[in-house]
Amino acid sequence: MLNKIVLITVCAVSAFAMHTAEININDKDLEVGAKLDLGQFNSTVEPDTTFVGFTYLNGDEQNSEIQRDINGYLEANFLMRREIQDSGVTFGIGLKANYTKANDYSFMSIPLGLELGYRIPTAIPVSLNAKIYYAPESLSILDADSFLEYRLDVNIEIIERGFIVLGYRNIDTNYDVSGTSSNLNYNSSAYFGFKFAF
Repeated sequence: MLNKIVLITVCAVSAFAMHTAEININDKDLEVGAKLDLGQFNSTVEPDTTFVGFTYLNGDEQNSEIQRDINGYLEANFLMRREIQDSGVTFGIGLKANYTKANDYSFMSIPLGLELGYRIPTAIPVSLNAKIYYAPESLSILDADSFLEYRLDVNIEIIERGFIVLGYRNIDTNYDVSGTSSNLNYNSSAYFGFKFAF
């Protein structure tokens, strides 16, 4: 299954000229994702400002509060961002739709979020990024009660358009089961990986 996902990601990169493809790992978890830069396909959209993408995270029980029947986390995302007057600071607003399942309960939400980035002016380009996404009960579907995700990462451009990524993610999936809210952390872990820009 995981081999198929990685193969599909690699094929999609070459077929659709994705803006970025990313793979993040630690000793237990595997995460793959990709983003399309809509500005590469539509002349009315400024490049590097509007993106659509997907993420798949195969989380492990050791990095989760879900102790049995943990399933993969799927996400489709949309992001609009801009740089603030040649300062190296980028600001973005985003929207996601996510789905996972735990202990026979299905979780789906549509979180809204903010993203902030800063490119450090060094000889080797380094950028710091922070993201937070939240879905209250009104944006939670199926057995979901609420959702909260935050991430911090550092991207180091070791070769042109090739990055090493070091980061930390926390994904809280709160369930509403029989009228009772149950806070289950889907994944809380540090990771490293690679990002490729096209």
